[in-house]
Amino acid sequence: MRQKLLSDGSKELNYEIRGIVSKAEQLNKLGRKIYWENIGDPIQKNHKIPTWMKDEIGRLIQEDNTYGYCHSMGVLATREYLAEKTNSLGGCLITSEDILFFNGLGDAISTVYQFIETSSRIIGPSPSYSTHSSAEAAHASQSPVTYLLDPDNNWYPDIDDLYNKVKYNPAITGILIINPDNPTGMVYPTEILMQMIEIAKEFDLLIIADEIYENITYNNAKTSKLSQIIGDHPGISMKGISKEMPWPGSRCGWIEFYNRSKNSEFDKFAKALINAKMIEVCATKLPQLAIPKIYENTNFKQYRVDENAKIGQKSRLLESYLSGIPGIKFNRTNGAFYNSIIFEENVIDQRSTLRIENSDIRKMIEKWVSQPGIKNDQRFVYYLLGAYGICVVPISSFCSDLNGFRITLLEDNEETCEYIYSNLRKALLEYLRINQYA
Repeated sequence: MRQKLLSDGSKELNYEIRGIVSKAEQLNKLGRKIYWENIGDPIQKNHKIPTWMKDEIGRLIQEDNTYGYCHSMGVLATREYLAEKTNSLGGCLITSEDILFFNGLGDAISTVYQFIETSSRIIGPSPSYSTHSSAEAAHASQSPVTYLLDPDNNWYPDIDDLYNKVKYNPAITGILIINPDNPTGMVYPTEILMQMIEIAKEFDLLIIADEIYENITYNNAKTSKLSQIIGDHPGISMKGISKEMPWPGSRCGWIEFYNRSKNSEFDKFAKALINAKMIEVCATKLPQLAIPKIYENTNFKQYRVDENAKIGQKSRLLESYLSGIPGIKFNRTNGAFYNSIIFEENVIDQRSTLRIENSDIRKMIEKWVSQPGIKNDQRFVYYLLGAYGICVVPISSFCSDLNGFRITLLEDNEETCEYIYSNLRKALLEYLRINQYA
């Protein structure tokens, strides 16, 4: 090309959650049945959408208005409804003008980082959801800036690590909080959230909270939403319907701006994001129209209670299989629908393997793990895929120096769930050379 076409930041874009799919598909062609534990899609994991929810959407489909454009910021009635919903929690007050819809939260994430000054950095957790870490790194054309989540302390943030990195890196202009967290399933206690907000106030930083899983908690976990505790400090909350309805294929998410009037720079940033959406005309309309209908349906509250209880039950089932295995760090998850399991230092290496009876599959796995730069947790993920067809994601792909993997808590078929968790235990015992596996 006449001029350089690809930006330096493009090398930071990575989404192993989907990347592992191509390898699983190759094994599937060789006869290996695949159990998809790589992505948080309840529909793929045999979840049945209730009839009452389909009926609400079906009625909207019959209305001609559903097929037209909506306001560029989002359907006004839905924004008014969501603003009232946030205000009812107490704390920061917003209006419909403080809500902006996107085509899924991924769209919101990429747009937010796109409009942050290139030299300014948003510090996020490690491990971190790769859409955030990749988008932040790509905008700066540098590796992500992160604070540590501690697997030895319930995956809570290392507050001292966060404070020191903010203090000694003046390029940091914001803190990302993912609560409940993906990939760890950790739920931030309110006191920890308050400590993070105090750091943001001390150094005059924007707070960005990804709260897509805000209504998916269980095992008696307690937390607070950002709007309840942010006070008069500038912040953005990212929300959506893909997880809690669940309707991931709707690609419907939104952001809420908190305290725009309290900070002129933040207000300018919010206006830039709104103008960017104006250029796109609008986000997808049907799911926006459905939000008040579904949330206010008399069945929804109990539906969410029941679904959260089911996820909590699976978190305890997984705990029964994996807790106490020497060589791993296991924390029972209390939010979202994932669990991240970490290998202790030096317990796996390039010699670790699993038995694979199918010779063609074994040869393919051996080819993959012999590639330069393959990390130790990637090796385990590939062997697990070849030996049992269980498709998980390595923790190293979540912007982390740890070795481990993330698994979901979504499988609604009980027999399949038992297969996945019991064989995961077998695989770990064999891979860790513990003479207990059958």
